[in-house]
Amino acid sequence: MMPNKKTPAPSTDTVEIIKSEVKPSGLEKMRVTGGNRLNGSIRISGAKNAALKHMCASLLTDEPLHLENMPTGLQDVRTLAELLSHLGVTIALRQDSVATLHAGTIQSHVAPYDLVRKMRASVIVLGPLLARHGKAEVSLPGGCALGARPVDLHLKGFQSMGATIELDGGYIKATAPKGGLMGAEIVFPFVSVGATENLMMAATLANGATVLKNAAREPEIVDQGEALIKMGAKITGLGTPEIRIEGVKKLHGATHCVVPDRIETGTYMCAVGLCGGELRLQNTRTDFLSSLIAPLKEAGMDIRQEGDDVIVKRNGGKLKGVDIMTEAYPGFATDLQAQFMTMLTLCDGAGMISETIFENRFMHVPELCRMGANISIKGNSAIIRGVEKLKGAEVMATDLRASVAMVLAGLVAEGDTIINRIYHLDRGYENIVEKLTAVGAKIERVR
Repeated sequence: MMPNKKTPAPSTDTVEIIKSEVKPSGLEKMRVTGGNRLNGSIRISGAKNAALKHMCASLLTDEPLHLENMPTGLQDVRTLAELLSHLGVTIALRQDSVATLHAGTIQSHVAPYDLVRKMRASVIVLGPLLARHGKAEVSLPGGCALGARPVDLHLKGFQSMGATIELDGGYIKATAPKGGLMGAEIVFPFVSVGATENLMMAATLANGATVLKNAAREPEIVDQGEALIKMGAKITGLGTPEIRIEGVKKLHGATHCVVPDRIETGTYMCAVGLCGGELRLQNTRTDFLSSLIAPLKEAGMDIRQEGDDVIVKRNGGKLKGVDIMTEAYPGFATDLQAQFMTMLTLCDGAGMISETIFENRFMHVPELCRMGANISIKGNSAIIRGVEKLKGAEVMATDLRASVAMVLAGLVAEGDTIINRIYHLDRGYENIVEKLTAVGAKIERVR
């Protein structure tokens, strides 16, 4: 694991204070022209799924939190910045991937629908607000249409810690008991990343110890816990199914370097699998992607760690079809399923993908079939039979990961592919046009 680096806090004359959502550029579509191999280097950004939770953790202290390797160009980061600003957090996002958040005073405990509806991760402000402020009103969340994804586990956990929960008018209204939240033993009936994150943050300021059983083990949760420890939290068991948090009276500021984005890393690995060539993926790791790298190697790719970089190659013939099943970490990530499926559309033979996390995560299949893919679905499984080629078409991005799957398909399709609704893409992939263009892809934003 690469060490976190510490740097001095950024000065206020070099920052951009985010007070409102970034206005759209008007370039709402993307044109991808296929046929080019990918060669060169791409620097991997900090993990979106960790960065957003670190931002929410700023609510737990009245001192500044400095975050390095932050994907400050992502729309989800900007959206959450707007919500946190509404709650009273002063936020500075710099173009050199540094962010400073300071929640000196919480000015509002209400996270309104107009802000929360844009991103499901916004519900993670509930735990920090409840722990530090004693009350929170958070709109039920929005975001990608990937099924129900209820917040029941979050709410039951808070109730176990003594909170009073009421659902009223589309809002979660939560109140901590007098004297603050109380430590509790919470057993999740199934692994939930969001509930683990939310309750771990709340437990840092609770009275007594909280034990989370059947907790999520994702690298982003480990990263979140390590940042909280730097802020003064007492947490053990990170990366295991049982996390123990001893509540403390107060957290303080800290500096933390965000873990590399394993989903972005895996996406570019799949891109090389489709297009061929060799990429040096900078500032990332292989250890948190073993469930992807094993089937990629089985399919015929060459992947190795070299210092802080990962080298990915496919210079031979077609990849062969392989089977995968999405599972909670350390299993195959559901956020890489669409990209892996796209890679299999040109494989030799057939492969099968079984989706066990979200019920609506095959929405990219009709779009791939429009481009000539041969995919059949039965229940929660998809069989992908390799074809000789894909053809460019006008397609629709249905969610964040499906949108990048359309980009990957366009990179190898004959002719032009026009991707609509690319705002999904901008939520989770920083500078994707610039990164892919630099390694040989032909891709541009259009009206």
